[in-house]
Amino acid sequence: MTHETVDCFNCGRANPEWAQVCRSCGVPLRHGEARVTPTGRFPTDQTSLISIGAVIGTILVAVLLGLFISGLNPTDPSVGLATPSPSPSAEATPEPSVEALPSDTPAPTAVPTPVLRGTLAFGTGIDGNGNVTGATNSFTPSTNFAYSLSVPDGLGSTPMRNEISRTSDPAEVVLDDPLTVDPASPVIAYSLGSAAGFIQDWGPGEYIWRIYVGEELVAETPFTLAEG
Repeated sequence: MTHETVDCFNCGRANPEWAQVCRSCGVPLRHGEARVTPTGRFPTDQTSLISIGAVIGTILVAVLLGLFISGLNPTDPSVGLATPSPSPSAEATPEPSVEALPSDTPAPTAVPTPVLRGTLAFGTGIDGNGNVTGATNSFTPSTNFAYSLSVPDGLGSTPMRNEISRTSDPAEVVLDDPLTVDPASPVIAYSLGSAAGFIQDWGPGEYIWRIYVGEELVAETPFTLAEG
């Protein structure tokens, strides 16, 4: 092997005698030709331009060929990076909810007490103003039975009806007695004598006395009959 060198005609660098291309600028060497010193910053001679174009063309062909080959064999960038999906964990089984069973005994519903426009009171006698004396709601055979109905604005009608019912289940009507009264009178009172007749006819127990004017209930009050 000789140690002779060949100067590049393009850049002037010394290359081994056997080199075919300049190691500095890549231009093909012209063995045996005189060096051509470029007059500018870039070579302008035809031969240099052809050589440079050939090198650039080779590079472009290589790039295009690489893109074409990569298109034929696409690589999924996610391959190798895929995160293994976690194995499904056993879900906790929700405990069945227990619904409260309805109570066999329904809650009592409060029934509003109707506001009546009259007041019925019981006692053992009647005073001069038509009010009861010896007020009581419990009667024995030896007790006098009296009642007084007070309606401040008057009954408003002549027919009046007394209805007495036993408060048993079902309720039993023991008296339905119509009366004719003064519709303008604010107080109606009666002393009925001994309660013994009531006890004999209806028997001891719990009762309720209602007074109607037409179909309107104007007053009601409970009372008790006892054997003594």
